Amino acid sequence: MGNRLSKIVTKTGDSGTTGIAGNIRLEKYHPRIETIGLIDELNSLIGIGIAELQITLANTPSQNGSTLSALILEWSEIQHELFNLGGELSMPNNALVTEKAVIALEEQLIVYNELLSPLKEFILPSGSPLVAKTHYIRAISRKVERALWALNSHDPVNEYSLKYLNRLSDYFFITARILAKITDTPELLWNHHKK
Repeated sequence: MGNRLSKIVTKTGDSGTTGIAGNIRLEKYHPRIETIGLIDELNSLIGIGIAELQITLANTPSQNGSTLSALILEWSEIQHELFNLGGELSMPNNALVTEKAVIALEEQLIVYNELLSPLKEFILPSGSPLVAKTHYIRAISRKVERALWALNSHDPVNEYSLKYLNRLSDYFFITARILAKITDTPELLWNHHKK
């Protein structure tokens, strides 16, 4: 395979368009390009989260180290899957996100959820920097999901990509709770009586 990025500064986007596979040029604000950009934003945030996980791992007692190490690997896999999703959108009519990826997230959700106590109230996105960042990643996952559904409404996309993004925000909500638990970070519950 040749070099994918042989030239970074191409100046082809100076007219307000960007290229995707098939010699197609779209406006930079086109929903497909906007969604690709949001996926990149989410992937970058997960990279920040992985860096934070690595710092936490270096300063955490060994009994919780295996969970943190597992999360680092899982988040890295998610980054690869998001790159696949961006690839799908850059190469229309290609399906790179599979049912297997959706099932893997569902299985991880089941495992982690069984380690948590049931919720009786909503949780505010807060806590330690790591837990708060994980909640932020969850929120941006939802934003990407909304954008993909908006694109799908007039330009159908891979059904497994839609399902994957739906599970992804759930995954980051659950892992935020897991991280709060193993780092002894209190969860701040919503007080609907607060004025």
